[in-house]
Parts: sequence; C-alpha cells; structure tokens
Amino acid sequence: QVQLVESGGGLVQPGGSLRLSCAASGSTFSISAMGWSRQAPGKQREFVARITSGGTTNYADSVKGRFTISRDNAKNTVYLQMNSLKPEDTAVYYCNVGTSDYNVYWGQGTQVTVSS
Repeated sequence: QVQLVESGGGLVQPGGSLRLSCAASGSTFSISAMGWSRQAPGKQREFVARITSGGTTNYADSVKGRFTISRDNAKNTVYLQMNSLKPEDTAVYYCNVGTSDYNVYWGQGTQVTVSS
C-alpha cells in the first residue's frame, strides 16, 4: 500500500504560479511512475503530467511549456511547478503513482483556483 498526501494548492491570479507537492509513504520501494491529473467542475478527470523512475516526462498539450513535473526519490515526493496559470487550469489536482505490481494509488486532491 502507498499513501499520498498533496499540498500546495490555493487561489492565484491569472499569470501567477503555484507549486504542488505530493509525498508518498508506505510501500514506496515499489513506486515506478508518478504523475498528476486534474478534474474541473462538471468535467472528467484528465491527465496533466507524468514522470518515470528514470526521469522521462510527459505532459498534456494544454500545459506544455507552462508546467514542470519533477521528483525527489530520496523524499518519495513528486512536484508540479505551474507557471503562467490560466482560469481554465482551475481544478482539483490529484497525485497518482504506479507501482511495480501494477497498482495505482491516488491522493485526496488539492484545489487550485485561478481567478482575479
């Protein structure tokens, strides 16, 4: 089992920045890829970014060039640096990790609101 705790969400003006963090605990030795997804009101949850254990990253087209995903394996933590935020980035952001035994775990979510 892996437990995930996100932090760093909040209210920010358009054009601003936020950094999300997600700390994993439990069976962290089994973690492979780590990532972020988001769900806006009335919409389905969507992929945002992913980083493999080797550091390869993937991004949704809507966030490329603005968001950066990174991980600190020593701290079992994944980060999402979000710059040039837009109102359409408003959503609940969920951390997720995949494990070597093909399980996927999700955090509880953190609210990001982009508004003036």
